[in-house]
Amino acid sequence: MTFSDLSLRRRDLATLGAAVVALPLVGLRPGPAAAAPATAGARLRLRPDRGGPGGAVDVALTPDPQVAARGAVLRTAARRTDRFALLGVTWSAGAGQVRVRVRGVGGAWGPWRAVPALRDLPDRDTVEGRRPRPGTEPLWVGDSDGVQVEVTGAVRDPVLTLVDPGDDPRDDGHDDGHVGRPRRRSLRPKVRSRRSWGAKERWASGRPKKVKTVEQVHVHHTATGNDYRRRDVPRILRAIYRYHTQSLGWSDVGYNFFVDRFGRIWAGRRDPDREIRGAHTLGFNHTSVGIAVLGSYQEAAPTPRVLAGIAKIAAWKLRKYHRDPLATTSVRSHGSDLYPADTWVTLPVIDGHRDTNETECPGQYLYDALPDIRLRTARRIRRARR
Repeated sequence: MTFSDLSLRRRDLATLGAAVVALPLVGLRPGPAAAAPATAGARLRLRPDRGGPGGAVDVALTPDPQVAARGAVLRTAARRTDRFALLGVTWSAGAGQVRVRVRGVGGAWGPWRAVPALRDLPDRDTVEGRRPRPGTEPLWVGDSDGVQVEVTGAVRDPVLTLVDPGDDPRDDGHDDGHVGRPRRRSLRPKVRSRRSWGAKERWASGRPKKVKTVEQVHVHHTATGNDYRRRDVPRILRAIYRYHTQSLGWSDVGYNFFVDRFGRIWAGRRDPDREIRGAHTLGFNHTSVGIAVLGSYQEAAPTPRVLAGIAKIAAWKLRKYHRDPLATTSVRSHGSDLYPADTWVTLPVIDGHRDTNETECPGQYLYDALPDIRLRTARRIRRARR
């Protein structure tokens, strides 16, 4: 890869909400990655977001097609940065794999980590899905002040995004606002509002589109750490929201709901009481609700509180449409990497993201817990009918 200033095209810049800077890359030979170079260069500065506590920067990188075609691993220099807590890499075309390492604020450099490819996507027949920007999932790394990135593959116009969600007094739970109140007959659980995690509503665009029916609940994980604190959750949600809307150009955060490791339920996409079409399960958003658990469940098991949180949302939404959480349903794909458009697929009413797309999501341990979630959901629906 070579270094080039402001290499993004106008239509790509339109999706980015922060200043674009450029970061030099160090080319390495094909094969195992070489030792990291020493930290060098000026500090990467984040631009404050208007009307909120956070900030971000988008770092433009330009690939050298000849080097990328040889399959070389290319790596940026290690760089000092302002504080950030979430990162992601996007590009306009091509395919690649990304690894990163970060330095915790005031601490040492951590190990290299793979950043999963983005598979939580809007359907192609939606406005936000017509010109999708491929890349990685947003990766929560905690408060950090240094970054180094490694890219393998041929990608066009890659951009590294660093996000600092900032700090807000409501993060400590002083403003624990809820959207509505639980009602037993409707099975509506307590849902923490978008206001409670500090969503900047001006970032949401367009009019939310309601789905005609709900046939499925898709379970996801965010593939980030499991050691976050309660007060970290609003910050994580703000950062994911910023990446989805400003870096990927979506109309809103992709998931309808989030569940944290403490079992709390948070509103994701707007209008949680209505069934709004999300951008979470490419090809299958049009008849479903998407729930993302904050954390990584490929190597760790979810707690009973997490399973209960998922079941509460699933029971609420599925009972309204008379769906059996223990059953399967036949759904027409709108086009995913597993099922071409107009393919009819028989899937569980409550399934994992990997059932519809080429991904490890929601992690093996959470996927293995789906039978338990289905049983918990069915029990809640039965109790509500008494």
